[in-house]
Amino acid sequence: MSLKEIIRYPDPVIRKKSEFVEEVNEEIKQLIEDMTDTMYDSRGVGLAAVQIGVLKRVIVVNVEEKLITMANPEIIENEGESQMEEGCLCLPGVLIDIKRSEKVKVKGLNDKGEEIVI
Repeated sequence: MSLKEIIRYPDPVIRKKSEFVEEVNEEIKQLIEDMTDTMYDSRGVGLAAVQIGVLKRVIVVNVEEKLITMANPEIIENEGESQMEEGCLCLPGVLIDIKRSEKVKVKGLNDKGEEIVI
């Protein structure tokens, strides 16, 4: 288990553009493991690599008690709208109402480097 420090707002790294992941290699797999450990230890439900200071397009998300990991996530469809209170691990203790799409379809690479659509 390797916990990483979560970058806090207003650190400028949070606004930097993350790099496309060319392949899911051992470095990316380790990053996913570290991000997962960090997210769960912080009691979060999602974490992007940039939030731990790594400028790679990698996310980990806990959806309905299922862990989803993805490199190069891209929303390819969305529908509806819902609003709910939401927090961010980069802004501890801050909760605000956010409007989001009710449903999204996302494509990217899984932890084996295979393209998936969820």
